[in-house]
Amino acid sequence: MKCATVEVFPGLNSLISPERFQRVDRAVQALFSKTLQSTENGLPFIITGDIPAMWLRDSTWQVKPLLKSQHPDVISLLTQLSKSQIQLFLKDPYANAFNPEPNGNCWHRDFPDQSPWVFERKFELDSWASILYLARKIQENFGITQHLDSEFTKALDVMFELARREQNHDSDSYIFKRKNNVPHDSLSHDGHGAPVGRTGMVYSAFRPSDDACRYGYLIPSNFFLMNELKQLMLDSHRALGMAVAQEIKDGIEKFALINGIYAYEVDGLGNALFIDDANVPSLLSLPYLEVLPASDPNYLQTREFILSKKNPYFFSGTKAMGIGSQHTPANHVWPIAIAVEALTSINKDDRAKALDLLENTDAGTGFMHESFNVNDDSQFTREWFSWSDMTYVDLVLESVDYKN
Repeated sequence: MKCATVEVFPGLNSLISPERFQRVDRAVQALFSKTLQSTENGLPFIITGDIPAMWLRDSTWQVKPLLKSQHPDVISLLTQLSKSQIQLFLKDPYANAFNPEPNGNCWHRDFPDQSPWVFERKFELDSWASILYLARKIQENFGITQHLDSEFTKALDVMFELARREQNHDSDSYIFKRKNNVPHDSLSHDGHGAPVGRTGMVYSAFRPSDDACRYGYLIPSNFFLMNELKQLMLDSHRALGMAVAQEIKDGIEKFALINGIYAYEVDGLGNALFIDDANVPSLLSLPYLEVLPASDPNYLQTREFILSKKNPYFFSGTKAMGIGSQHTPANHVWPIAIAVEALTSINKDDRAKALDLLENTDAGTGFMHESFNVNDDSQFTREWFSWSDMTYVDLVLESVDYKN
């Protein structure tokens, strides 16, 4: 696909500086020219960056800024990507990342019967919610429903069947143990994961960081899924969506809201983990996901906690402060989290400040990275991470209240 950024976002170049527009243009053109491939049946396939696989979650956030475009080719790309996500989901609903063809490439072969389509088979609940989010936004923004076809309906049937199963998680049904001596790359308890009690929430084995959950109910992902199930577009599944969403909501309120603060993970047996991670969905990102208003009292209290030293993944230094991850080295913050912090702030001035910070901590590369050291941005992870680039673009658009 070849589409100039001035065509994708007409008028944007007059709203921001030439230097900032050049950064946006680099990110958008890299998305079109470097990440965009196709599956064997011609549907779009968007690699995450310097890893040649498509994550269901990442692909949604990589194209999120394009939802503000009215260019026919962009709208077609988004619609076809939604179909691609559905087809890949149906190949293995428990997988998080896929190949463009059944070539057997994988990060690690973790299951003897692993599909050759599957690059990684980590069950991450946010993958499901990300698929639903993109499908919904296409309909809302463009009035298009052609992606809500029989395959989409089939995917919903599978999703609901598995959601019901994972509300009553059986620790023998999904076992993930990787022999690489990285503890967070495998589930605890010999690959079975920590015990959980029934809460009404849906189990998730891994976080959006691709790191194992300590406790099985990942609150940001359950919030995200709850919100998408409440807004399902098909009449045939709306009642069931509302029912499951209500069960998730009740579970969050009963087990995860503790002293006015949302836990990051709980097990339904009395244990709770109070952290936040840089990846979306996160507790910080709940308004960004349209789950809660940025002024919600419980969100504000949670936000105050996670943007403080009380959160073990909050780091500050001479160059930056923000949220990092177990997935990356200590004292490394994520540009995604810096952007999301600004996007969810009730003070719109924070967006301009965050843009300046991001532009001054890219180690002179012109691109956002996965993470960087809060004292030295030349120490960073991942040369090219398209999700981070496109979240920067999203922040630029929001900073000028861009509407096409």
